[in-house]
Amino acid sequence: MASKLWEKDFEINAEIERFTVGRDREMDLYLAPYDVLGSMAHITMLQSIGLLEADELEQLLAALKDIYALCERGEFVIEEGVEDVHSQVELMLTRRLGEMGKKIHSGRSRNDQVLVDLKLFTRKRLKDVAEAVKDLFDQLIGKSQQYKDVLMPGYTHLQVAMPSSFGLWFGAYAESLADDMLFLQAAYRMTNRNPLGSAAGYGSSFPLDRSMTTRLLGFDSMDYNVVYAQMGRGKMERNVAFAMATIAGTIAKLAFDACLFNSQNFSFVRLPKECTTGSSIMPHKKNPDVFELIRAKSNKLQALPQQVTLIMNNLPCGYFRDLQIIKEVFLPAFDELLDCLRMTAYIVNRIEVNEHILDNPMYDPIFSVEEVNRLAAAGMPFRDAYKKVGLDIEAGRFVADKSIHHTHEGSIGNLCNEQIQGVFDKVYQQFSFEQVEQAERALLGR
Repeated sequence: MASKLWEKDFEINAEIERFTVGRDREMDLYLAPYDVLGSMAHITMLQSIGLLEADELEQLLAALKDIYALCERGEFVIEEGVEDVHSQVELMLTRRLGEMGKKIHSGRSRNDQVLVDLKLFTRKRLKDVAEAVKDLFDQLIGKSQQYKDVLMPGYTHLQVAMPSSFGLWFGAYAESLADDMLFLQAAYRMTNRNPLGSAAGYGSSFPLDRSMTTRLLGFDSMDYNVVYAQMGRGKMERNVAFAMATIAGTIAKLAFDACLFNSQNFSFVRLPKECTTGSSIMPHKKNPDVFELIRAKSNKLQALPQQVTLIMNNLPCGYFRDLQIIKEVFLPAFDELLDCLRMTAYIVNRIEVNEHILDNPMYDPIFSVEEVNRLAAAGMPFRDAYKKVGLDIEAGRFVADKSIHHTHEGSIGNLCNEQIQGVFDKVYQQFSFEQVEQAERALLGR
C-alpha cells in the first residue's frame, strides 16, 4: 500500500480510513490535470528561488507533462491505497525520478494545492458554462427576431391578459441570460485569483514568489492575505454556485413555459419529435420529457448554494475536513448545468411556433386593453373607457381589433434585441479567457 504524504510511524484503522477518504479519490479525478498545472508553476517558481536545480526542473516538468497527457487521454487513475490526486502525482514522479519527485512539495501544503486545483478547475468550467450560455442566448435572440411579428397571448395568474409575441417571449429569456452572465462574470473574477503560496493558510518561511506563480497560471491577481486564501475554500464554491443557480433558474422557467405551451390545451409550440417520448399505453402521447428533466435538474441546481452554505457556514478560519464534502456536490454540478444548457439550446433551435394562435376567438379579450387605450387616446376618461369595454365584453358586443401598434422600448413593436445583444456581448467580452489559455499553453510548452 502506498504511503500517505502525512503518514508517520503508525497505520490508521482501515474503517477510519474508508470513512475519512470517502469519495475523495473519485472527486479528485476532476482535479487531476489542474493539480499537474499547479505543480508545474510551483516548481518553476522553486527553481527561480534556488530550491531546485535547473536540470531537476527540466526532468520534473517533462514528467509532469507526461502525466498531464495521461489526464487528457482519460487514462489517469488514482491507485488503490493512494489517498488523493496530490499523493498520486507525487508517487508517479518518485517512481520515475526517485527522491527528486518529493521536492515538488517544498513550500506547499495539500491545503493550497487543493485550493489552486479548485480555482483552475472552476475557471475552466465557468468558461464552458459561459460559452454554453452564449450559444443558448444566440438561439433565443435568433428566434426572437424570426418571430417578432407573431402574436401570442400574454398571461397573468394563468389567465389570458394582453397581447404578447413570440419575439417578446424568446427575447425575454435572452435578456434574462444577459443578466445571469453578470453573476457568472463576478464568479469568474473572484475565482481567477491565485491562492498558491498560502500553504496551510499561514504562508511559508521559504521566499516564495507568488507573483510568478500568479503570472504562470494566468490568474488576474492573487488572494493576497494567506489566511483569507484559506478562508476562500468554500466561499468560492458558494459564490460560483449562486451564479450557476441563477442560470438554472432561467432555464427552469423556460422549460416550464415550453412544457405548458406544448400541451394540447395551448398548442403554442411544437417540440422536436426527437425531444419527446411516448406512453406505454396511450399511442397519441408525445411527452416533453427532455424539458421536464431540464426543469428538475435546474431546480436541483438552484439548491446548490444552500448545500455549500450549510456545509461551511459555521466554520471559523483555517482548514477543516468538512470542506472535503463540498467537492461532492460542487464538482459534478457543472456537467449537469452544461447538459441542461446544451439540451435547451438544441430544442430552442428546432422548436416550431404556431403562427395562428389568435385565430381562435377565445383569445379576443386580450385586445380589450388596446380598445380601452384607443378610447382614452380619443378623449374618453380612462376609467369610463375601462367600464364601457368591460360592459361590452359582458354583453357579447366586444369586437377585437387585432391591429396593435406598440412603439416604446422593449414592447411588441420595438423589441430592443440589438440593445440586449449589446448588453450580453459587453459582459461576455470582459472575461479573460485568452489570457488564461495563453498562460496554460506556455506552461505546457504548446
